[in-house]
Amino acid sequence: VVFNPHPGAIRTSNYAVELINQASIEMGGPENIVTSVAKTNMEQANILLKHPDIALIAATGGPGVVTAALSSGKRAIGAGAGNPPVVVDETADIKKAAKDIIDGATFDNNLPCIAEKEVVVVDKVADELVYWMQQNGCYQVAGKYLDKLIDLVITRKDGKVTLNRECVGKDASKLLNAIGINAGPEIRCIIFEGPKDHILVEEEMMMPVLGIVRAK
Repeated sequence: VVFNPHPGAIRTSNYAVELINQASIEMGGPENIVTSVAKTNMEQANILLKHPDIALIAATGGPGVVTAALSSGKRAIGAGAGNPPVVVDETADIKKAAKDIIDGATFDNNLPCIAEKEVVVVDKVADELVYWMQQNGCYQVAGKYLDKLIDLVITRKDGKVTLNRECVGKDASKLLNAIGINAGPEIRCIIFEGPKDHILVEEEMMMPVLGIVRAK
């Protein structure tokens, strides 16, 4: 396997490659069973996409890199942006659901596209779910603090709405401190309530921020 990591995660990615290779050697396996590049960019990615010794491409990320992979002429698996919702109704184990949702949404600070990004919960059990979320390290924001959070994490330019890259993958406590709320590392996730068309519900929140939508 040859990896071409995202530029923003190259040190972490290459450290993971080193750990895999160390484990292979310790178990009597080959050296360099997994490899990576020292510097990464689209030019480097294009070389790998066209290399005759590479038979299968797996690409994750934005639409640009996924389109390039699927247009390479090789067998390819592409995974673009994802915004997975969680649905909770009165038949669920609410306490367990809250823990599982927060565990998923805070893994790697919600960077993975497969992680929980928003919660749709029937009104009958919504308060109970929020309570157990708070018991699992959530801080609920509303009113002016929700407005401040939107201004912090959302960037608007030329009519386009995007995430503030400086906030992507940041700890919940750091985001809260930035909007004037004192919070320590015990706070794992920020939650808020809003309609299904709320800007932070519609966006793929690649940070520990979860919107809760009540349903009848």
